[in-house]
Amino acid sequence: MVARIVGTDAVRDNWPARTFMAGLTEQSRHDLLSLGRPRRVPPGRVLITQGERRGQVFLLRSGRADITACVKVTAAAPNGTETLLGIRVGGDIVGELAALRDTDRSATVTTCTETIVHRLPGRDFVEFLNARPEAWQVLCRMLADRLEFANQRRLDFAGYPVVNRLARVLLELVGRHGREVRRGYDLGLGLSQTELGALVGARLDAVGLAMRELRAAGLVISGYRSLTVTDIDKLQRFVDLA
Repeated sequence: MVARIVGTDAVRDNWPARTFMAGLTEQSRHDLLSLGRPRRVPPGRVLITQGERRGQVFLLRSGRADITACVKVTAAAPNGTETLLGIRVGGDIVGELAALRDTDRSATVTTCTETIVHRLPGRDFVEFLNARPEAWQVLCRMLADRLEFANQRRLDFAGYPVVNRLARVLLELVGRHGREVRRGYDLGLGLSQTELGALVGARLDAVGLAMRELRAAGLVISGYRSLTVTDIDKLQRFVDLA
């Protein structure tokens, strides 16, 4: 099932809907933010490196009102092949699995936009969860949501050509992170075609051809690290007919 557009009424206290912070009570959000001092991080900065053994959890916030905080989560196979596992935005947390399991980092996290980051000691984060059952429930829902996204991508890889996989992931991303603009819905994330290809398991040339097909059908407008879905319903019908 492809996510639909989330309206502004789903966003509470300026935390994007379906993020960890959006699910917490006001007091819990205040307590969590107090665990780590904020720092402003420019785009292109690595927050977490795959394989390192550190237990901090990072809470993400937008550095500017007009740009969504965005980081990419990538993992490299032993042969060097890199895969984009997911995108996280303001209100999300990253690094929680290593803190919960006391293991090495399973992925690398890199900022895509200017981001305010709260670095939370892993032990303090776990104590925060243990003191608030509702926070554990929010975390479980968040992890289940991420698992569902990953499973859907694996199903797409097996069942659809590149153009349909790209259309499906664009609907998913717009539903989670998009914002309404004059010509449709902006993706809300500054992803390159290479990064979109990593999300749908396709090479750059194949993504370029798929993007050209979507543009020719009047479904998207694309530019350098920008993409607008012009007609959500039409793109949904394109996906449904695949």
